[in-house]
This record gives sequence, C-alpha cells and structure tokens, in this order.
Amino acid sequence: MLFVSQLIEPYTEDGHMANVARHLPQRIQERGKEIRTFMPRFGCINERRYQLHEVIRLSGMNLIINDSDHPLIIKVASIQAARMQVYFIDNEEFFKRKTIIEDERGKFHKDNDERMIFFCRGVIETVKKLGWAPDIVHCHGWMTSLMPYYLKNVFNDDPIFNNTRVVYSVYDNGYKDSMNKNLENKLEAKDTTLPAFSHLSDPTFDNLNKFAMEISDAVIVGSEKISPELQKYIKQIDKPVLDYCSEEEYAEKYSELYDELMQGEVVLGN
Repeated sequence: MLFVSQLIEPYTEDGHMANVARHLPQRIQERGKEIRTFMPRFGCINERRYQLHEVIRLSGMNLIINDSDHPLIIKVASIQAARMQVYFIDNEEFFKRKTIIEDERGKFHKDNDERMIFFCRGVIETVKKLGWAPDIVHCHGWMTSLMPYYLKNVFNDDPIFNNTRVVYSVYDNGYKDSMNKNLENKLEAKDTTLPAFSHLSDPTFDNLNKFAMEISDAVIVGSEKISPELQKYIKQIDKPVLDYCSEEEYAEKYSELYDELMQGEVVLGN
C-alpha cells in the first residue's frame, strides 16, 4: 500500500486531510499490510525537530520538467508512536520556501504546476528505486492529482506498477486561481487524446480533481463538503465511489475498498 499525500500531521498544518494521511497508513499497517508514505518536504517543516535525514541511495536523480533539470532529494523521518516512516520529496528550487501553496501575501505560487509534477514523478521514481510494487496507491489532495495519470498511462507497462490500482481522495483544500495553462505540455504526455485531458485546458482546482478522478480506479470523498461542481461530477462517473466517512469508520471502509479492488470485486475504471 502506497500513500501519497499533500499534507501529513505532524509535519504540516492540522486538518482532515493531514489527519487521515497520518493515521490511515498506521491503521492499515496494523492490519498486516506493508505500507509506504510520501509527502513533499515543504520548507516550513522543521527538519531538526522531526529528525529528517537524506537517504543518499535514493537521491541523486535529475527530473526534467519543461526542459530544465531538477535534482531529486529523498529524505525520511519516523513517527515513532506509529512505527512508521514518512518519505519526503525535496528540491531546493521547489520546496525550500517556507510557504506551502501561497506566498506570504496569499498569492498562488506560479510554479505550483511544476512543483506538482516534480512531486508526483519523484514519488514514482523513488518507488521504482525501492523495487517495491504497491497493490494500491491512495492519493490525497490536488497535489497528487497527476499520480493516476502517470501510473495508469505512463508507467503502466513498468513491472512495478502494471497491476497497481489507484484510489483518489477529493478534499476541499483547494485554490482559487487557475494553474498554468501550459500544464498539459509540461506533462510530455504520450497520448493527449484521452478524454480526461479535456479538463486540463483550464486547470482549475475542480478540473484538476476531475482529471484525477476520471483516470483513477476508485474515488473517495475525503471532505464533508466539496464544491457543487465536483459533487455533480462524482455522481456521473462510472466507477466505485465511497462517500465521506467519519473518523470512527473511515479506516474500516477504506480497507474494505482496497480489498475489493485487489480482488477484482468492483468495476474498475480505465
């Protein structure tokens, strides 16, 4: 089980996504599953307090985004109470700044599209280096929204990922501005005729979530309230959808969904 999240407690701000991404992997691990957990190494994370350290054997690769090389640095920390490690995707240009999505004036970072690309590709390249094939990849938050595309349409022939099922959780942690409209070109997509690519012509928060949901095998409503546009879209998709679950029940419900996906007992998406 691979968990990829935009935010995770205690490293980033409190909130439902960060809380789920902290406790869900632990609960799944306690059920006997092998897990890995990834998040971005945002500059606001106190490396000394949380004892982050670089994993030299996994670092050192360069990822090319929009014709520029960006060094990939992998760090790791342990949540002792959970007996769980968290891997961090790091890069000086993308993640050194102390803010997460917006600058100190509340302005959306112009390079959030490239930060998102770097994060998603960094996770995949690191998992390949680990030589570990996850049965399920569960993505939390819009910064993970490219993971379904990469896993189902770019790396799907790789033996590490060719049997992987992708679950995408939709949250209300959004952004107001539209992302860089050149996002589609920066993906260097092999096949832009996929119906999902229509959502990237205007990569708003809602459209980015639609892009991820259309390619994923199953969708989870992660927040108690999401936008009316996403509510409407979710009702139209032809794949398993799990409605919002309370803190007391989500681990059980999510675990059941994972098992059904692995056993082929639900109708999978494309």
